[in-house]
Amino acid sequence: MNAPVRKIGPVLATFVVANNMIGSGFFLLPATLARSGAVTAISWLVATLLAVVLGGAFARLARDYPTMDSPDDYVRPALGRDASFIATTMYWVSTWIGNNAIAVAAFGYLVMLLPFDGEQPSVQVAGQIVLIWAMFAINLLGPRPMARFQSFCVVFGLMPVAVVLIFGWGSFDAAIYEAGWNVTERSDTAVVFSSLAMIFWAFVGLETGAMVAGIVRNPARDLPLATLGGVLIAGLIYLVSSVLVMGIAPAQQLADSSAPFALVSGEIFGAWAIPVIAAAAALKAVGTLGGWMLVTGELGARASQRGFLPAIFGRLNTRGAAAWGLLIVAASMTVIALLTLSPKVSAQFELIIEVVVMLVVLAYLAAGLSLLLGSPQRRPSGRDRLLGIGAILACLLLLASYPLVMLGWGVLVVLLAWGLFRLLDRGDLHMA
Repeated sequence: MNAPVRKIGPVLATFVVANNMIGSGFFLLPATLARSGAVTAISWLVATLLAVVLGGAFARLARDYPTMDSPDDYVRPALGRDASFIATTMYWVSTWIGNNAIAVAAFGYLVMLLPFDGEQPSVQVAGQIVLIWAMFAINLLGPRPMARFQSFCVVFGLMPVAVVLIFGWGSFDAAIYEAGWNVTERSDTAVVFSSLAMIFWAFVGLETGAMVAGIVRNPARDLPLATLGGVLIAGLIYLVSSVLVMGIAPAQQLADSSAPFALVSGEIFGAWAIPVIAAAAALKAVGTLGGWMLVTGELGARASQRGFLPAIFGRLNTRGAAAWGLLIVAASMTVIALLTLSPKVSAQFELIIEVVVMLVVLAYLAAGLSLLLGSPQRRPSGRDRLLGIGAILACLLLLASYPLVMLGWGVLVVLLAWGLFRLLDRGDLHMA
């Protein structure tokens, strides 16, 4: 007889959600946001509120779909197969494009430990590509070794950075913070609004609480608590860290840095701390990259099983890894790294995360519509409709913060993907 699965309670579930959001954004977003100024602290508050609303929507969906592990599980019953294809595949694409942003952040810190000048864009992109393929190789060993590697990186990667957050306030200079409040020529309101999309990158992962509903002891009670708690913990840590670094180093200095936390640690503790913090941040970001590559492979396999991707993405090796799918993803990530090459790491990071958020918001929008409309098997309650409307409005606000040109490119990508799907689809059969 199989042993019963040991399930987790609300506290552990909360930290699962929070950990999935605290990644590369924690280490590199301060440099990207420094190009706008400390006024983006207001953007953090707004984005946290939007994340709470969206997290509530996913927690509600998890009640009705307790075995949910793909957007297809909640989109198809309410919106049909075509809408489910768009939500599922765009979410999958967002994960592997987003992995490039994590690689950018990881090598941005790692390069500070290397015995040569790593500021050249060619060196940066070469390092990112090496990390991508290294994490691909580890993932071929299977989910268990990858999970162990990620756990090691989390524990030893965050401890030194936590020291900076605790003891850094003695070096905080209100004059530096005020001088960098708004370093653009736009109004505060315009900067706050236009920063929402890039800031929301930090909250991608809020849906993972719903995706692990099957291992939570009491999903109906614990998932809303875990999702809300996880979002608030992540939002607080992001806000505090952003304010801290912008009050220690001038905005332009931060914007030019590939490793803002290492930069401020030098200001706080002295030059000896720079390589220590750089090593810790690089370790945490590399672990995050490996973990999200695992997620990308799993999502691709599920999308293949549902007939949304070619059958090759669903083939597993003897260790349980989606080897062929990950090979295609790693090659695609290499192309993205080359296409987004930029003289400044923060600029490359910003471009990638804005594309990712735009794609992942489609899956969030589908979640809101699913709650609002219900399905033949599930009649929506008044609370469902309220949460659905809130999620839809949050998604529309995020999309409205984008330039029209970028939105136009996003629409074009979705239409091309949908057209190809309609051309090759054979019902529930895999595309050959």
